[in-house]
Amino acid sequence: MKRAAFHNLGCKVNAYETDVMKELLFKNGYTEVPFEEEADVYIINTCTVTNIADRKSRQMIRRAKNLNPEAVVVAVGCYTQVNSEKGMPEGADIVIGNDMKGKVADILSGKLGLEKKYVKDLSKPEEYEDMQLTTINGHTRAYIKVQDGCNQFCSYCLIPYARGRVRSRRPEDVCEEIKKLTAKGVKEFVIDGIHLSAYGTDFDAKGKIIPADTFGRDRLYELLKSIDEIEGVERIRLGSVEPRLMDEDFVKKIAGLKKLCPHFHLSLQSGSDTVLDRMNRHYDTGEFFECTERLRRYFDDPALTTDIITGFPGETDEEFEETYSFVEKVSFYEMHIFRYSKRDGTPAATMKGQILNAVKEERSRRLEKLGRDLKDRYRSSFIGKEVEILFENEKESGGKRYMQGFIPEYVMIAVEMPEDMTEKDLAGQIYKAKVTGVLDDERLLAQLIN
Repeated sequence: MKRAAFHNLGCKVNAYETDVMKELLFKNGYTEVPFEEEADVYIINTCTVTNIADRKSRQMIRRAKNLNPEAVVVAVGCYTQVNSEKGMPEGADIVIGNDMKGKVADILSGKLGLEKKYVKDLSKPEEYEDMQLTTINGHTRAYIKVQDGCNQFCSYCLIPYARGRVRSRRPEDVCEEIKKLTAKGVKEFVIDGIHLSAYGTDFDAKGKIIPADTFGRDRLYELLKSIDEIEGVERIRLGSVEPRLMDEDFVKKIAGLKKLCPHFHLSLQSGSDTVLDRMNRHYDTGEFFECTERLRRYFDDPALTTDIITGFPGETDEEFEETYSFVEKVSFYEMHIFRYSKRDGTPAATMKGQILNAVKEERSRRLEKLGRDLKDRYRSSFIGKEVEILFENEKESGGKRYMQGFIPEYVMIAVEMPEDMTEKDLAGQIYKAKVTGVLDDERLLAQLIN
């Protein structure tokens, strides 16, 4: 039996695609081994969102070849898609771009020929590449990819070049996958995509490129409604969405869904209108704030999370302070802070006023400190409240055994393990508990309610 090792870099969509590639190889007689062990085939699912991601992708490809020079090293994904004209990455035997990952088993078996490169041109409208999971090992939550591609072309981003134009998965295929996974015990589903807000806009496009400001509110709501009605689904989460998706009608409709979690990741990137304009983000802070207030009207204290880029070209001290103040005003639960990374081929790479790394780092540190304070404030608001925890796994801390999991707001809660129960008894089950305090930087402490 051939041995396959996998390494995933990047986003949750990449992680989903890696899981699908694993299944495809398992069905073709492969068995999985840890990446650091000797394998016959190494699959590296690459990322290109930052320079660091590029470097890590190259490093993992070389590491695989060093682990076993006789192995077939397969580099797939965004880094290979964007750099396909630059030759083979050092150490790679085969490169596969996006929209070809589902054919990895056929490529390895030689069914598609003996080429070294399998990279399609994604600059024109394409059909969605059908990929489907049938099992999730050791998890109570499944990420479900429903959309690929992006037409936004933010001035700093390579993803539209790496992922191509917007293309969506048919709702009946999504629901079929979810039904299979609920039968395996999965209770929570994260509906995700590269530009989820555009879901379904390509269904009626007939080969035309969708304008960047087109949103799939009706299509996405109908998909969520169908998932909400599936027996066995306990929770639904949305992946990252554009704030402009969340107009009054859409928010009102999704608030009526029984299983949708009050947890929304709204990608901000900057709290300065002038920086947002240079980023080509198509909204301003006023629109963004209205979106957060709208969500808070329809949902009871929802968890709002976001992404922020510091040190974007030309970002002045005043513009950074505008971002800092706006983040305080919105009061996010969590923030992912990124230092601007120059990506060749994007408009931002040639903008004047490139920021020194030391300045980016200082601004990142300030926002990270603010983020920790805001996170602590939001978590503390649950102390004394009754919550529902979907338990995931056991973890020992300070000589005590705790079972931990997440509430709908995606706050991690730990409960001291009852002596007569094991991880197997609780994992994948939803229990009511009362939050009693803070256990550590990541977990609140709670007691089960009988």
